[in-house]
Amino acid sequence: MEVDPDKRIVALKNVSINEPFFNGHFPGVPVMPGVLTIESMAQAGGILGLLGKSADLTKTLVYFLGIDEAKFRRPIVPGDQMRIVVEVLRRKALVWKMKGEVYVGSELAAEAILLSSIGQKP
Repeated sequence: MEVDPDKRIVALKNVSINEPFFNGHFPGVPVMPGVLTIESMAQAGGILGLLGKSADLTKTLVYFLGIDEAKFRRPIVPGDQMRIVVEVLRRKALVWKMKGEVYVGSELAAEAILLSSIGQKP
């Protein structure tokens, strides 16, 4: 993992055939679901947003507010390594706008603009 606090994070995910979602997506032709690819970008962005914060993380939540301009360029399949790159585009108070990209090797597999907010558990 690579981090430039409040600016950028790079995370890795090794995609394995043993992951339970491959049983149904798609039988005989395993493809990582797009929603999980987006979620991987959102989670990496959430980590970036929480790094270096002095808040009690046991009482903190990251709310996913929106997805824009999502594009899927190639399937992600077992054996691939996802390199998840998330960069902060803008931050206002507790709301973050980030650009997420997922690469397999040097090839762009997916991208999206993500909006999230850091809040407290009710």
